[in-house]
Amino acid sequence: MVVRREWIVGCRDVAGRRRSLTVLVNQGQVVVISPPGEAAVLAPLEVGELRSALRQAAMAAVGAEL
Repeated sequence: MVVRREWIVGCRDVAGRRRSLTVLVNQGQVVVISPPGEAAVLAPLEVGELRSALRQAAMAAVGAEL
């Protein structure tokens, strides 16, 4: 079984340009990478996608520690 290790969540920067947040698992830890030098602005649906990505990454990170 292949465990997913990276999730991409769409967002916008403060100027309204499309950007993305990356959630990944690295050595049993969850890492969130935001747009370089920017704030990430999320619509309500994107918040749900980020929540889901974080939950899946946390579960994958626990599996990586076993």
